[in-house]
Amino acid sequence: MAFYEVYSHPALIRYRTSVCTKASVFLVVVLGLTYIAPLLVAYRSQGFWIKVSSYEEQPVVRYQYQALLVAATGPLGDYVAWSTFPNLNRMLGAKLRIPGVSVREEDSNQDGKFDLLTFKLQLPLKAEEQVTSVQLLLTFSYQLFRMSTVVMQSLVYVQHSSSVPGAKLFISGDLRLQQRTPLPHRGLDNIYNVSVIDGSSPFASAYDLDDIIRRYQERNLSTVLSCPMPVWTVGRAAASPFELNAEIRYPVEVISYRPGFWETIKFAWIQYVSVLLIFVWLFERIQRFVFQNQVLTTVPIPVGKAHLS
Repeated sequence: MAFYEVYSHPALIRYRTSVCTKASVFLVVVLGLTYIAPLLVAYRSQGFWIKVSSYEEQPVVRYQYQALLVAATGPLGDYVAWSTFPNLNRMLGAKLRIPGVSVREEDSNQDGKFDLLTFKLQLPLKAEEQVTSVQLLLTFSYQLFRMSTVVMQSLVYVQHSSSVPGAKLFISGDLRLQQRTPLPHRGLDNIYNVSVIDGSSPFASAYDLDDIIRRYQERNLSTVLSCPMPVWTVGRAAASPFELNAEIRYPVEVISYRPGFWETIKFAWIQYVSVLLIFVWLFERIQRFVFQNQVLTTVPIPVGKAHLS
C-alpha cells in the first residue's frame, strides 16, 4: 500500500535549565545582541535621529508697490533717483526724476498664487545725462503655510553697471528664499513682518542702500534674485528715457525645517526595525543550533511530555 503525506506541522521542543548555568548566560547575551546591537548599528550608520528635513511649497508672494531707484549719470558721482517714499523724494531735490512705471503680476497656472512679476520703468533724462549704472530695490510680502506659518516682508536688489552708457536694461530671474537656519515644523514666524525700508523716516540715513542691504542680510530669512540675466542695451537717443524692464518669477521653494517628535521617532523606528529583522533571523538560527546539538547542557522537553520538576 502506498502512503502519502496528508498533513505536517513542526514539533515544538522546550529546553529547560536552571538560572545559574552557561545556557542562561548564553540566552542573556543573545537577547542583548539581538535587540541592542541593531540600535547601535542604526545609530552609528549616521542619520538615526533626523535633525533637518525639507519640503516643497510655492510661496504666496505679492509686490508691495515700494521701490527705490538710483541711476548713475556721470563719472563724477552724478546721479538721479526716485522712490515711492515721499520723504526721500523731497530730500532728493533736483536729482529727483519721476518715471513712468507699469507693474503686472500673473497667475499663469491658475492656482490662486502669483507666479510672475513684470516691472517696467521709463526714467526721463536730460539730453546730456547718460546712465552707466542702475540700482533698484523692490519690496515684497512673502508667506508660507504648509508647515510653520511664515509671514515676512522681503526685498529684491537689482544692480548693473557698464562702462558704456546704456539705453535699456532687461533683468530676468527667480525670487529665491535664503535660510540661515531651518524653520520649526509648526507655529507662527512673523518676526520679519516689518517694512524693510522705513518710508516714514524724515532722515536720509534711513534710505542709505549700504545700511538697508547690511541689515537685510543679517536676517535668518530673506529673499534674493537668483540667476539674474541682465541685458544692457546701448544707443539711447537724446530725448528718449532710460528703460528698465524686470521679470521676477516666484518658483516653488525647497524649504528646510526641524522635524517634530513623532516624525523623528517614525524615521528612527524604521531604521531600527530594518536592522533588527536581520539580527533576529541570525540569532534565532544560532540558538537553534546550540540547543538542538546540546552545545550547552539543557533538558529538552517535547510538547505533550511530562515536565520534569
